[in-house]
Amino acid sequence: MLKIGHLKSGGIIAVNDEGIMREGTVVSVSPEENQALVNNGVQEFWYSPEEMSAVPLDESQLLKLGFTSEETDGSVKYKKDSFRLVTPRKDDFSNIEMWWREDRRHFSFPLGVHELQNLHLDMTKVHLDKP
Repeated sequence: MLKIGHLKSGGIIAVNDEGIMREGTVVSVSPEENQALVNNGVQEFWYSPEEMSAVPLDESQLLKLGFTSEETDGSVKYKKDSFRLVTPRKDDFSNIEMWWREDRRHFSFPLGVHELQNLHLDMTKVHLDKP
């Protein structure tokens, strides 16, 4: 379950579409109705928080977002323009350090793709979308 207040247009999330889990993109958010309009790949539909969940951040999601990877000293650095994200291993996203210019942040818990998108927007003022 996701909080409506954490969703922004363009955020990549998972939705339960009549029992089928689909990856979708948030089109708009209605805090008054406590719902989000999501394009689930088939159609745009309004979903409640109980029907939405985070897409776990992993290497395949970062590559879809246009990041490149580089292994250094046992850790993995993901790069997109001047934005950087480092994980201890390719398959371990439970400890993430990210930075852009002087802004450095560290997270010792797994992030969802929409959370990375929100952080990227907050840090760079640029939306992080699939190319």
